Amino acid sequence: MLVKIDKMKISFFSILVLFVSSSIFSQVNENQLGSWYMYFFNHKFENSNWGIQGDIQHRDWAILGDQEQLMLRSGITFTPKNSGVMFTLGFANITTGDFGDSDYTFNENRLYQEALFSQKLGNRFFITHRFRYEQRFVENQDFRTRYRYNIFVNIPFNSKELSPKTIYGAFYNELFINGETAIGNNNSVDFFDRNRAYMGLGYVLNKTIKFQVGIMKQTTNSWSKNQMQISMHHNF
Repeated sequence: MLVKIDKMKISFFSILVLFVSSSIFSQVNENQLGSWYMYFFNHKFENSNWGIQGDIQHRDWAILGDQEQLMLRSGITFTPKNSGVMFTLGFANITTGDFGDSDYTFNENRLYQEALFSQKLGNRFFITHRFRYEQRFVENQDFRTRYRYNIFVNIPFNSKELSPKTIYGAFYNELFINGETAIGNNNSVDFFDRNRAYMGLGYVLNKTIKFQVGIMKQTTNSWSKNQMQISMHHNF
C-alpha cells in the first residue's frame, strides 16, 4: 500500500512540474513581435593600439512598453599592430524583466573577453567573426560562464565598398553555449543556450555612422520569437 501511495505522489509531482514548466514557457507569446533598439560605439585612441567599444540596448517584448532587457556594456580594446584582430576586455550590466504584466526584474553583472576579426570575400562580401567568453553573475544564481560565436556578413548593393550613401544587406548568426548546466537552487540549464539569426538592411550615412533595421529570430529550447531590430553603429 505504501509503495502505491509513493508512486501516486511521484506521478502527481511529475504532472505538477510539467504543468508549472508549461505555464512558465507559455508566458512568452511567440507570435508577438518584439523590438530591440540599439546603439553601438567604437573608438580608437589617436596614435594608439588601444580604444573603447560598447553598446546600449533597450530590448522590449513588444514594440514598446514591456521591457525585456536594458543592457549597458562597454570595454577596453587592444589591436596589435598589423594583426587585423581586435581584443576586448569589458563589463556589462543587464536588467531583465518578465513577459507581460509582471513588474518583476532581476539583475546580472557580466565580464567578457572577445576577439574580433574581419575579412573580405570577392568584391562585395564583408565578413566579421566574433568569439566571446562571458563570466556571468546572475542574481540568485551560481556563477556561470557562456561561449558565443557570431558571424556577420554585410553586402553593399550600390557600391563595392561600405562607403557613405551605400545601401547594404546585413546578416548575422550567433550561437550561445553555456559553460555549466547547474545554476544553483537545484535548477539547471542545457548546454545549448540560444541562437540568433538576423537579416536586415543597412545605410551608411557617413564615415562614422551606419544605421540598420531588420528582423532577428531568437530560438531557445523553450521558445522562439521574432524581434525587430533598429540599430545605430558609431565609429568615432
